[in-house]
Amino acid sequence: MPILQPVMALVIWSLVMWAWLYATRIPAMQKAKVPLDPNMTSADLAAAIPANVRWKADNYNHLMEQPTIFYATALALVAVGQGDGLNALLAWGYAGMRIAHSLVQATVNIIMLRWALFMTASLVLVVLAVRAAFAVI
Repeated sequence: MPILQPVMALVIWSLVMWAWLYATRIPAMQKAKVPLDPNMTSADLAAAIPANVRWKADNYNHLMEQPTIFYATALALVAVGQGDGLNALLAWGYAGMRIAHSLVQATVNIIMLRWALFMTASLVLVVLAVRAAFAVI
């Protein structure tokens, strides 16, 4: 089913972000001599490492939020046999914009560009979800 390709692309991308987050966070923590204290809060850790290192973790967390709606929507479309055509194209659009959003956030973090990518991806997801809702009704 074609819609599963962008689903898996975003899954693999999420794992790339996970690896990138730890590849930058662990050396930054070591350089800053951040203690491995179980009482340390997320805010404490965020204050101890550079912003450009935090951006990767922030983005990874974002990939664990809204994309869950995308995955459920895509799987619903697969279940009713409508995971091709326009629905697959919309799914690729969503996945591509989320990957672009990740690259912006993890590198230059231009907030208005990030916001534009997020909002456009969100609108694509709304269209895909509405199409899926009509398909399952």
